[in-house]
Amino acid sequence: MDQIQHNFINVQGLNLHVAETGTGPNTVVFLHGFPEIWYSWRHQMVAVAKSGFRAIAPDYRGYGLSDPPPQPEKASYKDVIDDLLAIFDALGLAKVFLIAKDFGARPAYLFALLHPKRVSGVITLGVPYVPPGPSEFHKLLPEGFYISRWREPGRAEADFGRLDTKTVVRNIYILFSRSDIPIAAENQEIMDLVDASTPLPPWFTEEDLTAYGALYEKSGFQTALQVPYRSMDENFNIEEPIVKVPALFIMGDKDYVLKFPGMEEYIRSGKVKDFVPDLEILHLPEGSHFVQEQSPEQVNQLILAFLNKHV
Repeated sequence: MDQIQHNFINVQGLNLHVAETGTGPNTVVFLHGFPEIWYSWRHQMVAVAKSGFRAIAPDYRGYGLSDPPPQPEKASYKDVIDDLLAIFDALGLAKVFLIAKDFGARPAYLFALLHPKRVSGVITLGVPYVPPGPSEFHKLLPEGFYISRWREPGRAEADFGRLDTKTVVRNIYILFSRSDIPIAAENQEIMDLVDASTPLPPWFTEEDLTAYGALYEKSGFQTALQVPYRSMDENFNIEEPIVKVPALFIMGDKDYVLKFPGMEEYIRSGKVKDFVPDLEILHLPEGSHFVQEQSPEQVNQLILAFLNKHV
């Protein structure tokens, strides 16, 4: 961790935090999910740097050490994509590999569609490419589906506000580590789904939790609820949503995302390859939603094999 440097790049008046290590000629950019932050890529950053790559992991605007936007309720995926382009330009990066986790898959693939000449390849963990368009999952699941609850303005803020920041992150990590979709009963909130006595996953330490808690203590959750959850229906008007760069999808078979309606069939049938023709799919039988933290050595090997194949 000591070899990871921390810098800030000014983009549209916001100071955006970028963690960085390595000095290789090829750059790998890591995009986090929620409730993650640059720190969730700590194992992968060090591994790719030791293998001769330059590793960069930004905090999105409003996350972690990056400044929040002036109007968090208007934050969008377009902001994330524009910020990435500005960061790459500021760092003189002509072309990069994008590695994304959870909702980070969406800006990674959108960036590859909008700026294909700037992308050498895409790796996503836990969430496959889904063509841009309105999300339908919340229409097919009970009212207590966590995304439905978090899309409702004020609902998650009130739920999270009952607890300290560290406990909110702890609860979400425990929930998302399970193999079932978090769904609350009518008289429950999402935070009520985790008992205070429930232990952390064995691969997630109290030190890790403290690091996450401190970063979200600074940023809060306002922007994080807007992007991804309240921006899912954002329209990019992309006429041909076919990803033409090489891609790898790593899926933990115990990841709750597999239980989203139609998701497992979409992946296992190969339908996803209709939209990403040069896609390799790898399954980790014991993998949870946080495979890169749960099984870092295995994930690092898969990532490096892909990177070395496509440099």
